[in-house]
Amino acid sequence: MKRELQHRFEAIQQRAEEIVARRPSPSGLVIPEVDIHGRLRNLYLAPGTCDRFGSHELAAEIMAAIAESTADAQRKYHLDMNDNSLLPRPLAEVMRDWRAGGARDSREPDFGKSEK
Repeated sequence: MKRELQHRFEAIQQRAEEIVARRPSPSGLVIPEVDIHGRLRNLYLAPGTCDRFGSHELAAEIMAAIAESTADAQRKYHLDMNDNSLLPRPLAEVMRDWRAGGARDSREPDFGKSEK
């Protein structure tokens, strides 16, 4: 049971780390790629963006796009973590099925994952 809980926890962490968002800046010339923690993973600038804006304006464009992308990533996280179709089979149900199997299969359930 402890091993299954560990696998489930790791799967949730992996799903969360895969969530990213890319929302454009108000001008549409800056697109950051941000994770759910607001960490910048990548930054796309349209050709000529640096020439078009001064340093303060460009910084404001980038920060606005990062803020919007972070909010979008957090919305995606909330939707993904509350999606009932992605929930694993309840542990009580797995154990009940295993116990009901009795002598037919006396091995402890491995929940479909092999040990590494």
